Amino acid sequence: MRAPGWPVTLVEGAVTVRPPRLRDGVAWVEIRQRNRDWLAPWEATPTGVPSAWEYWNHRQTISIYNQMLRRLRQQARAGTALPFAVVNGSRLVGQVTVSTIVRGAFNSGHVGYWIDQDQAGLGITPTALALVVDHCFGPAGLHRIEANVRPENASSRRVMEKLGFREEGLQRRYLSIDGAYRDHICFALTIEDVPDGLLNRWRAVRAAGHSAAVPAASAASAVPATSVSGTSASATTSTGSADGSEGRRPGEAPRPGEEAGAAGSPRRAGSGREPAFPYPPPADPPP
Repeated sequence: MRAPGWPVTLVEGAVTVRPPRLRDGVAWVEIRQRNRDWLAPWEATPTGVPSAWEYWNHRQTISIYNQMLRRLRQQARAGTALPFAVVNGSRLVGQVTVSTIVRGAFNSGHVGYWIDQDQAGLGITPTALALVVDHCFGPAGLHRIEANVRPENASSRRVMEKLGFREEGLQRRYLSIDGAYRDHICFALTIEDVPDGLLNRWRAVRAAGHSAAVPAASAASAVPATSVSGTSASATTSTGSADGSEGRRPGEAPRPGEEAGAAGSPRRAGSGREPAFPYPPPADPPP
């Protein structure tokens, strides 16, 4: 039996999010090694590791990628994660993963992401996040999505602001990064916050100009600009094999550390058919 909403491929313009594949390994390693200074300051590291930079090269290998892919596929089949490769055109450029999914009365998950520095500032990250969040609130059946960002990560905080994520508070010593447990700001959206879909809201923000910020949902009332059920006719959804083997290739990206409409339902095309770090990713890595 398949997990709700998995597997799936989502498309908006040139941006595609789809299950990661074995053949992505070489490109993944190249991107990660080249982006060490861009990504290392924001990514989780095991306790006891003295330096993220020193540790980095040992974790960006084909062997590590294959281990990660196996684990993410297992989690996706079990319904505890939704791992996506992010593709711009035909080029692998990053990852978005919804992890630690809990069902029952909670119906919530955490989202983390990163993007190649060369692709930052093009709107890819917000677009990918909007596609994924809408899918989570639709076919995947979730009610809440949470993202945790380090206070120092101005870029990623801007992505959260643009998409209308609500700031819910400071998580003290939340995650081990570069040798110490670091504080993170918790951002979140619930399905009530985005009745017309997050992608539609993001389209409206882009149409109004990249400098425009989306009003965040207040704790008292949902006012926002982002969510899951809607996409326009140009956004497509297709399903495929659980390991992503059927599909072939696969917004503004953040500066170091930034990552991050009209109603309607995504079209489904076809039938049947992880971000990249071995630990649940914070929302910190640059978009």
